[in-house]
Amino acid sequence: MKRPLLFLAGLGAALAAPLGAAVPGAAAPYRADRTDSRAIRIWGDPGLADLAGIWEAAYGRRHPEIRFENKFVSTAMAMPGLYTGIADLAFLGREPDVEDHDGFFHVRAYEPLRLEIATGSLASPGKSPALAVLVRAENPLARLTLAQLDALFGSEHRRGGPPVRTWGDLGLGGAWAGRPVHLYTYDMASGTGQYFLRAVLGGSYKLNWDRVTELADRARPNGTVEPAGARILAALRADPDGLAVGSLAGADGGVRPVALAASAGGPFVFPTARTLADRSYPLTRIALAFVNRLPGSALNPKVKSFLEYVYSPEGQRDIATEGAFLPLAPRTLREQQRKLE
Repeated sequence: MKRPLLFLAGLGAALAAPLGAAVPGAAAPYRADRTDSRAIRIWGDPGLADLAGIWEAAYGRRHPEIRFENKFVSTAMAMPGLYTGIADLAFLGREPDVEDHDGFFHVRAYEPLRLEIATGSLASPGKSPALAVLVRAENPLARLTLAQLDALFGSEHRRGGPPVRTWGDLGLGGAWAGRPVHLYTYDMASGTGQYFLRAVLGGSYKLNWDRVTELADRARPNGTVEPAGARILAALRADPDGLAVGSLAGADGGVRPVALAASAGGPFVFPTARTLADRSYPLTRIALAFVNRLPGSALNPKVKSFLEYVYSPEGQRDIATEGAFLPLAPRTLREQQRKLE
């Protein structure tokens, strides 16, 4: 029996070159200007700690007067640190949830400045991996639109179109036509599940619960954790009629991704480093930074200086050095730079 999700608000051209290469003309090289000597305090997602450390080390060589105080304990602690004034930056590997948003707004009565700092990874657990739609290798399904995916998982069909219950509804013929589609995905209360609800179902929480199996991280008797993504893949491998929304992490020859399109007219694209970085893949995820900036006011100079480094060609090359996250596309990079002005 599925329970409704409850949310409580509270206080609590670049890419033609190798990924990470500098884009000619996209931005001037970073030039260090002295800032004040206080620390830059960053709270956030543990998955972003390595990338932040690389940025901090490079920035620190240019600004030895600056130190960093990091608390990469959990995503849930990032926004509270920001709106209570004990953090200068909140790093999130996902969009803020209702508690994040309402907590900040309740305390500050305005919205934080939202900045994209990196493109999510292709298949690195904990590093904002893209969602992939997966089927077993023998399944002939080649592609899906987000509207079809919405019709599979959701009952409101906010993207339009008729219900989808069988493989025939997705265009498969022969012996496949009358067989039901069994659905596997992340626990909808998780950050990944919440992203799926927003990105595919348009924010609807009304799923086809009779056909959807949610899977969360599970503790093993030996004290280790079996990740939700691994459980999703195991369920799919065991079910010839399965369709899973999961991650490419751990996917092997027994399962394969399906090409996705945001609309019926396409293009239909597979998740690759290239299609994530250029944002042509519809279920690309994003790493974010939030700053407490009163509307109409200037950014804290030391925070602005650090973010200018993040968005410099050197800072974008650092993302490739980290190895999991992907750089920002040139247009996205310019949009973020303008937000600092």
